[in-house]
Amino acid sequence: MKIAILNGSPRAVNTAAMVNAFAEAAEAAGHEVEILHVGRMKIAGCLGCEYCHTKGDGKCIQQDDMAKVMPAYLESDMIVYASPVYYFGMSAQIMAAMQRVYCIGKPAKATKAALLLSSGSPNVYEGAIGTYKQMLSYIGLEDMGIITAPGGADGIEEKLPEIRELAASL
Repeated sequence: MKIAILNGSPRAVNTAAMVNAFAEAAEAAGHEVEILHVGRMKIAGCLGCEYCHTKGDGKCIQQDDMAKVMPAYLESDMIVYASPVYYFGMSAQIMAAMQRVYCIGKPAKATKAALLLSSGSPNVYEGAIGTYKQMLSYIGLEDMGIITAPGGADGIEEKLPEIRELAASL
């Protein structure tokens, strides 16, 4: 299975540890994994201009780093969204990448998804999880698992075995 991991963190700390653990276990299980660091890319939010559905033939009018992400949406069998939680939601960077899939309606091949969330605080995940679940329902992907890791680096370390188990079970 081809898995695309969208890392929505602009920093290379806790979310990156979760992403790396998932990727290593998935690769060890025989899957092909691509990590896209959308948190460090220049991806603008959807303009709602409808160019993609009229003149653009499924392509967005905006010319930015989403061009690096779109092949993953088109070719992957599974999308893993990974993000720190900022003010009870996923990072703005990953939300832009998630919303820009509007131009194609849904990932072309993907049937599965998972969510990895990190935060320095406990009990802040409800908004991010709600957004993820609603998006999956709308585009028709099956949720394979949601893992939250509160408490900074110590919380992440405790969750790595669970993350590896999820990836290995696919």
